[in-house]
Amino acid sequence: MNVSLRQLRVFETVARLSSYTRAAAELHLTQPAVSMQVRQLEEAVGLPLFEKLGKHISLTEAGREIFHYSRSIGRSLQEMEEVVESLKGVSRGRLSIAVASTVNYFAPRLLAAFHQRYPSIGLRLDVTNRERLVQQLQANAVDMVLMGQPPSGVEVESETFMDNPLVVIAPPGHPLAGEQAVDIRRLAEEIFVMRESGSGTRQAMERFFVEHGVEIRHGMQMTHNEAIKQAVRAGLGLSVVSVHTLELELEAGRLVILDVAGFPLERQWHLVYRRGRRLSPAAQAFRQFVLDEARGLADPLPTSSRRPPKR
Repeated sequence: MNVSLRQLRVFETVARLSSYTRAAAELHLTQPAVSMQVRQLEEAVGLPLFEKLGKHISLTEAGREIFHYSRSIGRSLQEMEEVVESLKGVSRGRLSIAVASTVNYFAPRLLAAFHQRYPSIGLRLDVTNRERLVQQLQANAVDMVLMGQPPSGVEVESETFMDNPLVVIAPPGHPLAGEQAVDIRRLAEEIFVMRESGSGTRQAMERFFVEHGVEIRHGMQMTHNEAIKQAVRAGLGLSVVSVHTLELELEAGRLVILDVAGFPLERQWHLVYRRGRRLSPAAQAFRQFVLDEARGLADPLPTSSRRPPKR
C-alpha cells in the first residue's frame, strides 16, 4: 500500500473535524485539494474511508482503522521533530500555544515578553473556547494550553500560574453601584448576561449561586467577553467576568465592579499539557517563563481601582 504522509495528515484532519470544509480551512488548502488527497488515499487503501449520511460524513470501519494509525504516525513524527529540536538547544524551535479567550487579554503581553527573551523560537497562538481547548488536549495537538479549570476527562499535567478573580460587573448608573457588601440574595432580582454553556466562567458562576441557594435570572447568552461587556454597558443586565478583561472599561469609567458578598470568586489560571508529552527545550523554557513571569506581566488592577466610591 503506497500512501503519503500528506494524504494521512489531510485524512486525519477531515476525520477529526468531520468536515472537508473545516479541514480545508485548518490546513490552508482548497476543498477540492482536500477531497483529492482523501480520494487518492482511498484508492491506495482499496476501500472507502468515509460514508455520507445526508450532509454529514462519518468514518467507515476501514476509515476508523486508518484514523487510528494516522494519529499514531502523526504523534511519532511530532515526537521526532521535538527530539531534533532538543538537539538544537533552547535558542531554537517552534511552539504551538492555545489559550482560552479570556486569557487573550494578557496573552499578547506574555508572548511578546517571551519572544523578546527567545527571539529564535517560533510561536503559533490559537485563541478559542473551552470546548475546543479540551479537544486539542485530547488530540495532543498543541504544546501547551493556558486555561481555567483543567478538564477532568483528559489525562493532563497542570500547574497554577496566576489567580483569576471573577467579579460582578454593572453599568456605572446601576442602583447597586457604590453599595458595600451587597447581599447575594439581592442579585436574584437582577437579569444576568451569560457566557455560553460549557464556559469555565459560567460554570463557576452557576456553581456559586447554587451553593448559596440563589436562583438567578438568565438573560442574553453570548460567546465573547467583549459582547458581554457591551451588553452590560447597554443596561441589558449584570454579568460575571474575569477581572483581567476589564482594564480599559474600568479606567474609562464605562463599567464598575459591584461589591457583592462572596465575590470576587477566586479561581486560577492553569498551564496545561497532555500527560506523557515530551516537552522540547522551547516548551520547557515557555513553561518556566509563564510560571515565573506571568503574574508580573498580567496582574489585574489593584483593588482600590475596581469599585466606585460609595455614593
